[in-house]
Amino acid sequence: MTASTPAGDRQDLGGWLNQLRAGVLGANDGIVSTAGIVIGMAAATRSVPVILTAGLAGLTSGALSMASGEYVSVSTQRDTERALLEAERQHLSRDPEVALDELTQEYVDKGLSDGLARQVAAELSAGDALAAHADAELHLDPEALTNPWEAALASIVSFVIGGLLPLLAIVLVPVSARIPVTFAAVVLALVLTGWVSARLGHAPAARATVRTVIGGALAMVATYALGSAFNL
Repeated sequence: MTASTPAGDRQDLGGWLNQLRAGVLGANDGIVSTAGIVIGMAAATRSVPVILTAGLAGLTSGALSMASGEYVSVSTQRDTERALLEAERQHLSRDPEVALDELTQEYVDKGLSDGLARQVAAELSAGDALAAHADAELHLDPEALTNPWEAALASIVSFVIGGLLPLLAIVLVPVSARIPVTFAAVVLALVLTGWVSARLGHAPAARATVRTVIGGALAMVATYALGSAFNL
């Protein structure tokens, strides 16, 4: 096993956790935004086709908007990573000895002795100098840069999965129970997404869950009040 493998494993795990966290947050957005639309419409009309059309329109536009935003954001991040790697590549080409000294110092700062740090830096640089410097100095893996298409796809999928819950609840439940059942289902789903996102971010689960539920509940109450004011 090479010296760079543990760092690569950590980067893979960190990337996977970030994608999972983004997926949970995307599902949360889909739940809240779609619930707000369908509850507002259900307060304004009993027509299932109207409610379903509004919910599907909101679900589609929300998913596409979130995916495009994620694509732009991650593309910018990827461009920045490429620029940093290109600058490091040029530095290695111009000043290989200075770059070796810098890499040595990185390992000294991490606790290695001067001699061992120099040996590790030299051996890693002999194999793949750019990868060694990118890992130690930039915390990047040149072969595993962020992928904007994967981020966009994950955003669409998670948003749609989250949004389907209130949409199905509002159209499949009898008229008299539509709003309370949907409200309860959304609150339970927000408890789950709030708890999962808190655990993934190593944050206090109770506080994060309460914030998530209160935010979603306020959104549903606001759209219910708006729909009631324009009762069709």
